[in-house]
Amino acid sequence: MTAAPLPTTREDLIARLCEPERYDLVVIGGGATGLGVALDATLRGYSVALVEAHDFAKGTSSRATKLVHGGVRYLAQGDIHLVREALHERLNILQGAPHLAQPLPFVMPSYKLWETPFYGIGLKVYDALAGKSGLGRTQWLTSGQAQRLLPGVQPRGLKGGVKYWDGQFDDARLALAIARTAALHGARLANYCAATGLLHEGGKVSGVACRDEETGREFRLNARCVVNATGVWVDALRQQDAKAQGQTAGAIVAPSQGVHLVVDQSFSPGSHALLVPSTADGRVLFAVPWLGKLILGTTDTPRQDVPLEPMPFEQEIEFILREAGRYLRRAPHRADILSQWVGLRPLVRPSGENGSPTRAISREHTVLVSKAGLVTVTGGKWTTYRAMAEDVLAQCTSGGLLPVRGRSRTAGQRLVGAPAQGAGAVSVSAEPGLHLYGSEAENVSLLPGRDNYLAPGLSEAMVRFAARFEYARTVEDVLARRSRMLFLDATKAAAAAEAVAGILADELGQKTAESAPYSAGLTEFQALAKQYGAR
Repeated sequence: MTAAPLPTTREDLIARLCEPERYDLVVIGGGATGLGVALDATLRGYSVALVEAHDFAKGTSSRATKLVHGGVRYLAQGDIHLVREALHERLNILQGAPHLAQPLPFVMPSYKLWETPFYGIGLKVYDALAGKSGLGRTQWLTSGQAQRLLPGVQPRGLKGGVKYWDGQFDDARLALAIARTAALHGARLANYCAATGLLHEGGKVSGVACRDEETGREFRLNARCVVNATGVWVDALRQQDAKAQGQTAGAIVAPSQGVHLVVDQSFSPGSHALLVPSTADGRVLFAVPWLGKLILGTTDTPRQDVPLEPMPFEQEIEFILREAGRYLRRAPHRADILSQWVGLRPLVRPSGENGSPTRAISREHTVLVSKAGLVTVTGGKWTTYRAMAEDVLAQCTSGGLLPVRGRSRTAGQRLVGAPAQGAGAVSVSAEPGLHLYGSEAENVSLLPGRDNYLAPGLSEAMVRFAARFEYARTVEDVLARRSRMLFLDATKAAAAAEAVAGILADELGQKTAESAPYSAGLTEFQALAKQYGAR
């Protein structure tokens, strides 16, 4: 049994964060990129603090298509460098968190005779770029073989297909594992702690003004270096930094919206994902099995605003359902949608770009250092979060913002919950959901309520574990990111919300004056679940 690290209170976390010292590095943003920077810097021996205004992975980092991949479509665009890097990083994730990330076989069905050899050759190149990081061999399939691997595929007109391998993961729980691993090695992290402004001294960024969103307490974090890793929201801090210098900063992010619809896995049963590389309008369509459901998506639609909870556009829902109906034996309809959710991709706006389709914009990341020393990172993709962190710290040291302290140690780093190398698979009981805890599964089972299931894959014990060891503060934290119920079935998530709120109230010691359970965001969550379940 592995002990769960950092069994501490919220008050202790904030108190440690506020200790009067000068950090080497303060990271703003608790998504994949910011957490990756915090982990890399901490392992090198820097003193690190990270603040997140909401919950870890609240934004884009919990709304991916759940794929750890090199990017087949990027290969078609000729972005060889990005594909090669992502294929290498894919293996790092699979090895670093085998309880959260696993290989996943895909099938590209062919409805025209030329598609099988054409896509097959491209995927052989994909294999070659992966080299020793490859997960499996690409195979040409007959029509019968494709139907056996994809029982839900549309058989009419099917000529064959191509099978290849990529990876799949639980994005929000991986982000949490990165956060907890960084904390275990000395980083000080806090969710629900907003960066309200940048501090400047002598024309240089010298720290961050913060506010604990739960108590309203305001404090300052002094630092040698500040990293802006706020995803689609990076421009707000860049502009604030420029204004302090009497300058202006143009926007570098071109937000793109990706919509995902979740339906019952009976629409495409089995263990293989379906990929259509080019739909009627040139976009990619996925049908990906995940945690017992099927994810359909995704879209790539530009938008100008960057809301915290974006809504799908009607045409996006119609597009996904229509295209899925072309390739599945049984077409899904609105009434079949169990959950619908949106992620905003922080695509980097090319210099002079003013209106190109977002699917034509490179997914590579960008690191910028302002004249005042604010380091901004945006763009990229989940799969390459570790490489992005390396690039950020390279910029910090080459620019003299941080002293050089060795090379990155994150390659091969086992994250919290990963079994020791050579230990083999984690042995857990048949209790649903426990496999996601890896080596910590027994710790969860020792808590009260292990047999009291509030929703599929979510027990009372898991809620208590989330509150004690996983930074969970609200119903949404538990049902959206510690458990993925909101993303799998919004109606079932809403049904479990009140029970989750009661357990959180017990764990966090929060009661109203009338001694009823503290809401822990119960009302807000019910409204959110209604949005995710809208049809």
